[in-house]
Amino acid sequence: MIRTVESEQHVSAPVLAAYSYCEAVTGQQARNFAYGIRLLPAPKRRAMSALYAFSRRVDDIGDGVLADEVKVARLEDTRALLGRVREGAVGEDDTDPVAVALAHAAKAFPIPLGGLDELIDGVLMDVRGETYETWDDLKVYCRCVAGAIGRLSLGVFGTEPGARGAERAPEYADTLGLALQLTNILRDVREDAEGGRTYLPADDLAKFGCSAGFNGPTPPEGSDFAGLVHFEVRRARALFAEGYRLLPMLDRRSGACVAAMAGIYRRLLDRIERDPGAVLRGRVSLPGREKAYVAVRGLSGLDTRRHGTRRTVRRRA
Repeated sequence: MIRTVESEQHVSAPVLAAYSYCEAVTGQQARNFAYGIRLLPAPKRRAMSALYAFSRRVDDIGDGVLADEVKVARLEDTRALLGRVREGAVGEDDTDPVAVALAHAAKAFPIPLGGLDELIDGVLMDVRGETYETWDDLKVYCRCVAGAIGRLSLGVFGTEPGARGAERAPEYADTLGLALQLTNILRDVREDAEGGRTYLPADDLAKFGCSAGFNGPTPPEGSDFAGLVHFEVRRARALFAEGYRLLPMLDRRSGACVAAMAGIYRRLLDRIERDPGAVLRGRVSLPGREKAYVAVRGLSGLDTRRHGTRRTVRRRA
């Protein structure tokens, strides 16, 4: 069983100000994520915003316009800052609000901070321009940039006392992260191509005649682009199905948070499946009202109960 330490003790003004900064970054930069974490009680919501703000900083370095050698240096500086957080060397009067918030969150919850090292490793893979021959290769990258975030989040959520199979919770959190990342990759396939990046496995691209890449609003001539998308959608759905086994292990509000975030991405996946070419014409997204509906559905516990029942049925078979 994974427990959280959700203290309601007084939080100092400097720490609250640091958290407020992180929450502002989260609200501005991660609307899908923000829809989920607003369902959490304040201590968990603040901790999740600190994790996001640090992760956003790492991602922004990788996605920026700096020379590669400068990106590498800044990523290593960020890793050194993470080392200070891990060592308890960041005080409340530190001038970096993200470091202050993350340091407080790491004291309040058993967050496996090594996951942020993995995130930095994954972004370094981007900086080096790595490509992926097989799904197994791509999984290594996805586990760094998304699976690790799932495991970090689980450190905040914790598992319910007595939850059956809770020892596998980190595995399910990791798998759910992979599902979200693969959905992101499908959604951003043209945007990434324009930035010189290709994430989908080379052997999948070759199988469907898409090795020429995606630099325009139409698929490569003679390719089966729809077949490629449907193939990857099925893979993502299998990952979601496995990762959703986490939900019954969480308390109601943590489960609602996860269900909301995952639900938004599953609906994105539905849209991509219905119209594969849409990802080449522009960015596929959900309107705010649909995201709000998913959040309410998560808070109702419908997804948690449904997946808990499925696990029970399989066990009895």
